[in-house]
Amino acid sequence: MEWQDQGVLLSARRHGENAAIIEVFTQHHGRHAGVVHGGASRRMAPILQPGAELSVTWRARLEDHIGTFRVEPIKARAALIMGDRMALAGLNAICALLKFALPERAAHEPLYDATEAMLLALTCEANWPHSYVLWELTLLAELGFGLDLACCAVTGARNDLAYVSPRTGRAVSRAGAGVWADRLLPYPSPERIVPSLATTGFFLEHSLAHALGAASLPAARGRLLEMLEKGVRPAGAGR
Repeated sequence: MEWQDQGVLLSARRHGENAAIIEVFTQHHGRHAGVVHGGASRRMAPILQPGAELSVTWRARLEDHIGTFRVEPIKARAALIMGDRMALAGLNAICALLKFALPERAAHEPLYDATEAMLLALTCEANWPHSYVLWELTLLAELGFGLDLACCAVTGARNDLAYVSPRTGRAVSRAGAGVWADRLLPYPSPERIVPSLATTGFFLEHSLAHALGAASLPAARGRLLEMLEKGVRPAGAGR
């Protein structure tokens, strides 16, 4: 068994004396693990960093074996944002959520494209947290927990949408909310980052994590949210 693809490195851990087991979110083969011989060496350390874009060739005797990867670097993103605490937190949150949420060996090409765009934004856009809100919405949608934000579930209106029902994931307008407004979640908007991430976080935890049998979301997402709540600002664009 053999295939070649490109992907984003999600994690790497030492295996034996000199090898590493890596997990890569690939464009056409989804989240996939494999052994990299020599992956624990000093030469490979700068290559096998979370968020790195790699060209990978996977080989195994049988399809259900873990197999081995041969990797070639395409882009090392961590090095580009090393001086930006916020961007590093964003990169770690993205990699942790993908590792946590994605089923093994199932392709999610729209999410892959969105992730590539999001990781590019980390390196060159000062307002990348706006894009991150949309990325979490894409993650939910791609995994079957998408929110219906087009119109009010009560009135059918497409304007003045201010809330989301925690039960149905549908949008609700101010007029439609009425006396129930304090029981609803904020309508997600890139302009209101922290309230929006409270809403996506609710569905990530109560829908996605619950379906996976997990008690909580990855700590890396919590660290990113904490920095945003404290008002830590991303570094300027043009890195």
